[in-house]
Amino acid sequence: MYIQVKDISKIYGAGENRMTALDRASMEIHAGDFISIMGPSGSGKSTLLHIISGLDTPTSGQVLYGDTDIHNGGDRKLSAFRRRKIGFIFQQFHLLPVLTARENIIMPLLLDKRQPDEDYLTEITGFLRISDRLTHLPHELSGGQQQRVAIARALIAKPEILFADEPTGNLDSKSGGEVMELLCGLREKMNKTLVIITHDSHIAGMADRHFTIVDGVLTEVMKK
Repeated sequence: MYIQVKDISKIYGAGENRMTALDRASMEIHAGDFISIMGPSGSGKSTLLHIISGLDTPTSGQVLYGDTDIHNGGDRKLSAFRRRKIGFIFQQFHLLPVLTARENIIMPLLLDKRQPDEDYLTEITGFLRISDRLTHLPHELSGGQQQRVAIARALIAKPEILFADEPTGNLDSKSGGEVMELLCGLREKMNKTLVIITHDSHIAGMADRHFTIVDGVLTEVMKK
């Protein structure tokens, strides 16, 4: 899916309390892209990702998925669009503590009154090396395993694009490296579009396209 981000701004407050989190950010995302976005804390990275993925709304500008402006419609319509078209991986795993790993993974489908494709579920959980952990509750899993469950949850609805906000930020270097290796492997295996925010220059270097954001201003860094 071709995505156009057109002059997105996000402004909080007014008068002396006015703060510009994003300043007319624009970018194009093509099917199969692997994009990294880096910037200092408070630069607007997460705000940008949340707006592109429909988790937040812009003050001005458009986000077009094909010909559809995802912010031009009701919350119910946008929520359904997100569940079916977009996968999101958070720094904090956001697993429901009373549900097993399997139940957490298939939750987006159940919210949409759909049943999982069991062969597909077996494929992604096997690739992520959590097949033997599906009956465990989150507190019975390591941090790396919890994030792999969260990745499977993001993939279960077969989304067209994945967004990841510091997916290794809550993990040690060993677990984080394993998670990134598996995430990149899945992206390539399934030919998914991936947009990732990271502080890690090594992770950013894995991407095909690289952006920086400073004080809300987004810039694409052309590879030499």
